[in-house]
Amino acid sequence: MQSISVVIICKNEAAVIGATLKSLQGLADDVIVYDNGSTDNTTEIARQFNVNVHQGSWEGFGKTKAKANKLAKHDWILSLDADERIDEQLKRSLLAIEPESESTVYDLRFKNYLGNKLIKYGEWGNDWHIRLFNRKSVHWNTEAVHETLVLPGDANVKKLKGAVLHPTMEDIHEYAEKTVRYAMLSADKYYQQGKKASWFKIRLSPGFNFLKYYIFKFGFLDGHEGYICAKMTAHYTFLKYARLRELWNKEQATRNIE
Repeated sequence: MQSISVVIICKNEAAVIGATLKSLQGLADDVIVYDNGSTDNTTEIARQFNVNVHQGSWEGFGKTKAKANKLAKHDWILSLDADERIDEQLKRSLLAIEPESESTVYDLRFKNYLGNKLIKYGEWGNDWHIRLFNRKSVHWNTEAVHETLVLPGDANVKKLKGAVLHPTMEDIHEYAEKTVRYAMLSADKYYQQGKKASWFKIRLSPGFNFLKYYIFKFGFLDGHEGYICAKMTAHYTFLKYARLRELWNKEQATRNIE
């Protein structure tokens, strides 16, 4: 086994966390499942595996992941979501690594699925994310949504063979719910940052994103699912900026009353 800690934050992920934890068997001696108030049997399933289950409050993605990392036994962290399992080739790659320094980070390929369909093009195609790093030199930022890792200036990025298998959404119903939820969270984030939604962003950005992912990034080659992904991205963009405009309008109306 490798001297790495796998850190997973989750809530109500009973449908997927078992497959993720099964894929990690034989990889690491320290797997942290940080649960944020599940009301299903997520934690019961997790305890069937040799993992450390912790429970804590939700503080947004960035802060919650940072809190969970502090519970890890090792400084090398493999950060996964509850629905992200690793394939056998990636497991072999992870077992074979010998990091050159604390500033080395590892970029992992993601294979994203909509239902049972592997999405090869569009927004989800050629998808890579840095998910293995040393917490002494790398940390999550504090963003509530779309969190990112803060890397040192001398970061040495290496790609690993194999893939993270990511069943993003089971069906369109789940996809639509997730799209709305993330759009609202992103609008709140932008509002707190003082960003505003222009006429262009509300009216033209959705269509531009559809063309970008469906035409220019060949999403049409994924068939019906590729069309759905591009349309959902456009819908997300519209909702995000429309909600952002609404938040600023509400603030202005409050000021006018005062």
